[in-house]
Amino acid sequence: MQLELSPADAEFRTRMREFFTTEVPREIRDTVLEGRHLTREQIVQSQRILDAEGLAVPHWPVEWGGQDWTDLQRHLWHEEMQRAGVPAPLAFNTSMIGPVIAHFGSEEQKKRFLPATASLDIWWSQGFSEPDAGSDLAGLRTAAVRDGDDWVVNGQKTWTTLGQYGDWIFTLVRTDPEVKKQAGISMLLIDMTTPGVEVRPIELIDGGHEVNEVWFSDVRVPGDLLVGEPGQGWTIAKFLLGNERVGVAPVGATKRALATLKATAADRLADPLVRARVAELENDLLALELTALRVAAHSSEGAPHPASSVLKLRGTELQQAVSELALDLAGPASLAARAGDDSPLEGWARRTAPTYLNLRKASIYGGSNEIQRQIISRTILGL
Repeated sequence: MQLELSPADAEFRTRMREFFTTEVPREIRDTVLEGRHLTREQIVQSQRILDAEGLAVPHWPVEWGGQDWTDLQRHLWHEEMQRAGVPAPLAFNTSMIGPVIAHFGSEEQKKRFLPATASLDIWWSQGFSEPDAGSDLAGLRTAAVRDGDDWVVNGQKTWTTLGQYGDWIFTLVRTDPEVKKQAGISMLLIDMTTPGVEVRPIELIDGGHEVNEVWFSDVRVPGDLLVGEPGQGWTIAKFLLGNERVGVAPVGATKRALATLKATAADRLADPLVRARVAELENDLLALELTALRVAAHSSEGAPHPASSVLKLRGTELQQAVSELALDLAGPASLAARAGDDSPLEGWARRTAPTYLNLRKASIYGGSNEIQRQIISRTILGL
């Protein structure tokens, strides 16, 4: 099947491609393309470049920096960004708390936080999951008790991604323990330099420090940092999680990873079984891309097409499959993940095991793949 864009959309794609490959520093893009970890400074620099051009938050309301684009244009923006190796704007800022404040926040909160959120002058962390409240988020126990005009917060959050860089954390707290679980939850914005906030690192199976625990001990939060109304937190959380699932099928990034693997491991592609495996992945990625375009074309008024669950499910499966192929092609060299730059083993091969291990999370975040199968069975298959 041959995909053809309209002349206007083709020009839009070309403009995005030219900007991403010329305005974002090559050093940053190479870090992404080679699968190395970005520094905080690189992430901030990249987002500020996008924000200065109006490309950091195109899905926000226009008055707060958004663009009046079609769903297809937003898809092309995202795909070309991934293709070029440009770091996506920080999701905690742009896809999570930004849209929440724009929709539920007071005018004072919008003016105070939205510009700094788009430019990454504030780095937001997400305070949702707890040790006993992950999939069952409504079971959270972090408590906020009213004290005069303030709230006093006690509790613990976990799996706080990049929380070691956070300036502020948007936090679900239980403000009313007497009502049913969902009805007693609220959202607070908490300055992470406030006395009583402690961030503790969690070392992952890949050896990296990506997630953290965050502890709150008698943390005093001003009352004007409550988002929406008391007890509205569950509604806000559902709104936020719907935005989180946007872009969870990284078609462009996975296609780029496979193409890079073919180039760097070219000497390992002589085996016809390996070539067949690569060809199957390329065909599956093309089918996924066509599905992504169909979803973009048939979404309306911010409501995702039901096939978006297919994107999340199949997208993460293919993302993991490409990482598994890379691990297999690297062979024993993949065991040298902790070797230094002076190692005689190829860098791409040494990075395969950490990447493979890290991407096990992809089938959980943004709504687990088991949940996506349930959605598909109900909304698409009618079972």
